[in-house]
Amino acid sequence: MALPPRGVYRHHELKRLFAPNSVAVIGVSQSPTAFGSSAVNNLIRNKFPGRIYRINPKYDTIGDQPCFHSVADLPEVPDCAIIALPRQGVEAAVRQCAEAGVGGVVIFASGYFETGIEGRGDEQDRLVAIARESGLKIIGPNCMGFADFAGQAMVSFATHDMDLLAPPYPGIAVLSQSGAMGFSLSQSVRRGMNISHVVACGNAADVNVTDCISYFADEPGCGAIACLFEGLTDPQQLLDAGEIAKAANKPVVICKLGSSEGGAAAAMSHTGSLAGSIAAYGAAFERAGMIVVPSIERLLETAAFLCKIKRPPTGRGVAAIGGSGGSLIATTDSADAHGLDMPELGKELEEKMRPYVPEFGALRNPCDLTAMVAANPTAFPAAVETMLGDDRYSAIVVPQLSVKVTTRGRLQSIAAVGSKLGKPVCLPFIGGWVGGPGNEFAEMERGLQWFFSMDSCSATIKLWHHYDDMRLAREKHGPRKLVRLSPADARAKAAKLIDASKNKTLTEREAKEVLAAYGVPVVGEKLVQSADDAVKAATSLGMPVAMKVESPDIPHKTEAGVIRLNLKSAGDVKAAYDVVMANANKYNAKARINGVLVQPMAPAGTEIMVGARIDPLFGPLIVAGLGGVLVELLKDTTLELAPITTYEAQAMLAKLKGQAMLDGFRGSEPVERDKLADIIVRLSEFADDQKDRIAELDVNPLICAGNRIVAVDALIVKKD
Repeated sequence: MALPPRGVYRHHELKRLFAPNSVAVIGVSQSPTAFGSSAVNNLIRNKFPGRIYRINPKYDTIGDQPCFHSVADLPEVPDCAIIALPRQGVEAAVRQCAEAGVGGVVIFASGYFETGIEGRGDEQDRLVAIARESGLKIIGPNCMGFADFAGQAMVSFATHDMDLLAPPYPGIAVLSQSGAMGFSLSQSVRRGMNISHVVACGNAADVNVTDCISYFADEPGCGAIACLFEGLTDPQQLLDAGEIAKAANKPVVICKLGSSEGGAAAAMSHTGSLAGSIAAYGAAFERAGMIVVPSIERLLETAAFLCKIKRPPTGRGVAAIGGSGGSLIATTDSADAHGLDMPELGKELEEKMRPYVPEFGALRNPCDLTAMVAANPTAFPAAVETMLGDDRYSAIVVPQLSVKVTTRGRLQSIAAVGSKLGKPVCLPFIGGWVGGPGNEFAEMERGLQWFFSMDSCSATIKLWHHYDDMRLAREKHGPRKLVRLSPADARAKAAKLIDASKNKTLTEREAKEVLAAYGVPVVGEKLVQSADDAVKAATSLGMPVAMKVESPDIPHKTEAGVIRLNLKSAGDVKAAYDVVMANANKYNAKARINGVLVQPMAPAGTEIMVGARIDPLFGPLIVAGLGGVLVELLKDTTLELAPITTYEAQAMLAKLKGQAMLDGFRGSEPVERDKLADIIVRLSEFADDQKDRIAELDVNPLICAGNRIVAVDALIVKKD
């Protein structure tokens, strides 16, 4: 059953489900270990303030509580219903809830789409169809439910030893498709982590992770969203949820599970092997304004940091202060490894700091107060405040070597500084997590940022700066607006040329003719079938020339040895013709060879690769990087969802590790970035226009020198 796409659910559509005043449990029984009984017990144990209704047609009472035979028999329509029934009884219960006007249901039962058994996916789709028709919302099936810590609603059968403690300030909403992992992460509340909600979407047949992002973006009790992300079926929902979160200034931190690129390495083009699914997800998260962390361990630390932040960073510098010289050296090393700047104090700040630093300390950044930090308890917070008050510093790092009850007073004093200035006071604990009241205080206190390692501290500050860079870019460039650069007739003209080719892989000549329709500058050429004709062509074009075999069966010419460059005489041309033809036959004796292309040599310049791939989930992707034969060796590429804006094309170039090559390197001519960005935009428009016709595109290389940019080779692979 094919269900039509829908927009992302908004806060008001999910309010009854996620913040219920009444919960019905369908399938509760007299067995204390049954899922229904566990769900009721969780609601009672956590003192759910709303009404709880038990439903099972077999009983009139369970214990000393009434038990109703159906949803229709209840004294009110519940906001939320837990369906704790075997799969065979779920559909009837969902229909019953839909007819009664229930706000949403949580389905525990497994055995649907996740099994791969024929017909089970259709069963799941029927549940969604009922929901779509009625407005009922579904979490699951195959899920563990959710918990609202502030509302004391544990709508789950989870048996984790966890109390729903109301957060003292807007907390972290933990979202996960895996119920066990989501509820496991939420147990961090026991060490002082400020958790506001946890949601396990399971199969996410209806309400999915993007809907949850949308909901919690507008939820006042949520300060940040931490998401264990496995996958999605509609990328547009992710982008829509991202826009909602950006509008609400609600940070979303993503840990993407699953890193396999599948068959990307078997692709025909360089692009196919470089533009894998993880890169596509990364581009989508970036477009959505979300922050990606590389591990589960970093997810909550990063979300907790952003949850406590009250304002954007004042600068990009980082300060460090403490009483251990070794730990401060480690801080500097870590900051350098993550590309963080640690500006020196300067004369004015030195004078302000001098009263707090003993003469045998280090009056610099990092600032070493030595062991005297313990002897003068008032000097330490004053020094932290003085240093952090400088607008150059966005945060201050205070390495922690021990956390115990007696250090709580010192932590309270610097927490007050962090709260007063609205800047992060970061406490990386050298010994990892040891627990105890000092640890719990630092974790929960809004004026402090707690980390279990120096590395995670530096990485999180760097991500915070990047998050603010994205915000500043949005403010500078305004709402994303596509402006088409290609000629009006490019789509139709290129489609006709692609369809006319008899080859699955277009020849270089055919591919360049297609790209020329989009205004992409391409090198001229002549196709010849003899050495003598090659000499005539080279003479008319003007030497020096390049020569390449044209064959739809030899897509990668360099590997096949069928390219010869910088041929300056008739003798060079004749000899090259014989060599490239011999190499072509040696490389693939069955290859169809149309002849040899003779091209004028392009002037020397920086080589750039631009490619595109049509991803089965995300659609057209555009890739740019350093080109030539080094593209797959260096893998210095960036990727975006196509089509892109001129600003996005420029940003892609700025992300390249080797972008200095574009600015002129060792005497080479600087590349006109605006013109190169223009070409990348046009190629992204081509990929979007022809996404139903092509699978892959490679333009490698574009030779760039000043404003002279020309494509000297191109490859287009048709869609099967």
